[in-house]
Amino acid sequence: MLLTLDDFEPAARRRLPRPLFAYVSGATETGAAWQDNRDALQEWRLLPKVLRSVEERSSACTLMGKSYEAPFGIAPMGLSALMARDGDRVLARAAGAAGIPFVLSGSSLTRLEDVVQANPDAWFQAYLPGEEERIRPLIARVLRAGFGTLVLTADTAVLANRENNLRAGFSTPLRIRPRLIWDFAIRPRWVLGTFLPTLSQGMPHFENSFAERGAPIISKQAARDFGRKDHLNWDHLALMREIWPGKLVLKGVIHPEDVAKARALGCDAVVLSNHGGRQLDHAISPLRILPEARAQAGDMALLIDGGIRRGTDVIKALALGADMVLVGRPFLYAATLGGQAMAEQAAGILKSEVHRNLGLMGLRAPSEITPAVLHRI
Repeated sequence: MLLTLDDFEPAARRRLPRPLFAYVSGATETGAAWQDNRDALQEWRLLPKVLRSVEERSSACTLMGKSYEAPFGIAPMGLSALMARDGDRVLARAAGAAGIPFVLSGSSLTRLEDVVQANPDAWFQAYLPGEEERIRPLIARVLRAGFGTLVLTADTAVLANRENNLRAGFSTPLRIRPRLIWDFAIRPRWVLGTFLPTLSQGMPHFENSFAERGAPIISKQAARDFGRKDHLNWDHLALMREIWPGKLVLKGVIHPEDVAKARALGCDAVVLSNHGGRQLDHAISPLRILPEARAQAGDMALLIDGGIRRGTDVIKALALGADMVLVGRPFLYAATLGGQAMAEQAAGILKSEVHRNLGLMGLRAPSEITPAVLHRI
């Protein structure tokens, strides 16, 4: 039975080929950063109040001037269309139906123009090198497509050491080897339901790395495209703020000083993130930094991701200073199992938990959540 977000992971493990599941589920090196995301949440307990008349409570919230039905959204996830059939648009539509934000990954396999048609409120997340000749054309393309929110991910200056991917047979570019063929063959539902329909449209490409179409997933050029970001710096973010007229979000920040810099440069929001434990091993959970980051953010919106799985996790993050949380892996697992309907079901589960837990806490809205509802153990 799929009753919680955690329930989608073992079901997706049975559906996806081993290398693809490893890519989605895995972290870098020892997995310490991934584990700290969960450990940090477990160190807090909730202090409910009673007899508060909560029958008219709502989980709705406002972020950067826009109203949403719940204080969480779907984080950007690359290669979604390889895991779930038409995965990028499936997740975009599910988020639209649920009334929550959706962030399209720059390492997606679906043209950003097609995704924004599926969900006009979608955000676009870019992986950019520190090259003005690459930055300007991509931003122009994103603007023409109709996106209102641009996200720059800043924590990928160097490719991570994801040993688990290599052990499982996953690589970028994707290398067609006998073991990979076997791993695909023993997952016939995924082959027939996702892989063959996707391949029938042609070899998937990284569609949104730059202004022009990116490399195929089996091309060596793909690795080169994703490995040229070590010269990205704050001047490039300032350039983006200068030429991008919409909302600008910086993702992949942990240090409070970086939050302050983002605010000074005119960012509308920052996403505190250790990339789900997928970049720097032993990077601290962003939840542990939230109060300090909140002090530096001022009136700038502050989001967080990493390990959020329950409604109580959402409440803890908001109590520590977040305005909203982003959730990634569970929504992609859901899409692999049942497309848009299953992704909507996952969103519904988390929305119900948030709504229920607000009532049990004696709260009527996310805006009433404060640090006073928490006790550290």
